[in-house]
Amino acid sequence: MIFDHTIPTLIKTAAMIKVLKLQKAVIAFILGILALVAYIIMSANKIDSSSYVLTLAGLLFIAGSLMAIYPILFAKKDKKGEVELDPEKQEAMEEEPERVTS
Repeated sequence: MIFDHTIPTLIKTAAMIKVLKLQKAVIAFILGILALVAYIIMSANKIDSSSYVLTLAGLLFIAGSLMAIYPILFAKKDKKGEVELDPEKQEAMEEEPERVTS
């Protein structure tokens, strides 16, 4: 079945979103889409305030994209020059062996 491959993919995607702390960005994108749908409905009914809803949708898309790119811009690099996706967890793992040896 087609769902045999999509369900694990969705679960992996949800886990990656959680690891990269992108929940707020995803919520902002969803709210932006809802505001865009509201704008389309309002403009079809020729409501004057629809331009404000379109502005809100644009601001939500911009905020979501900035929140999505933030972890990429400020990611920490390890000694090999590779970027760590979850630097807080990595630091905790590196500190544990030091405590055991001392």
